[in-house]
Order: sequence, then structure tokens, then C-alpha cells
Amino acid sequence: MGSKELQALIEVLQGQLAQGRDNVVVGTWTIQYDQERSAFTFNKCEDGVYCEERPSVVGLDGTVLDKGGPLF
Repeated sequence: MGSKELQALIEVLQGQLAQGRDNVVVGTWTIQYDQERSAFTFNKCEDGVYCEERPSVVGLDGTVLDKGGPLF
């Protein structure tokens, strides 16, 4: 990940946290950058094993591509 993507991640996090309780990043255990989709994946699986939610996906421009949500 380059400096452009890191800056975008900072802006995405700040924008989501500014939304208060209605954001898609709280509860995240890991953040991954998907170069093909130009998006960040906020994974909510504890320890990478136990998972109750599919990850939320947010583009570099802050657009929420997938809010994620319960698997069950």
C-alpha cells in the first residue's frame, strides 16, 4: 500500500467515525486493501476464525460498497 492509499484510509476512518453509531468500521479486527477493487475491507472476524459478520467494504473515495452484516 502506498502513501495515496494510506491517506485514503485515514480519510475513510475519520469519515466513518464522524458518522457516530451508524458507521461500518467499528468492530473491525483487521483492515485489508484490495488493489483490484481499490477498496478497503474491514473484517469483523475475531482472530480470523470465528465470524458472525461479513466484512464491510469501503472504496478509496469513502463510498461504502458493502455495509457488511450478519451471516446468520
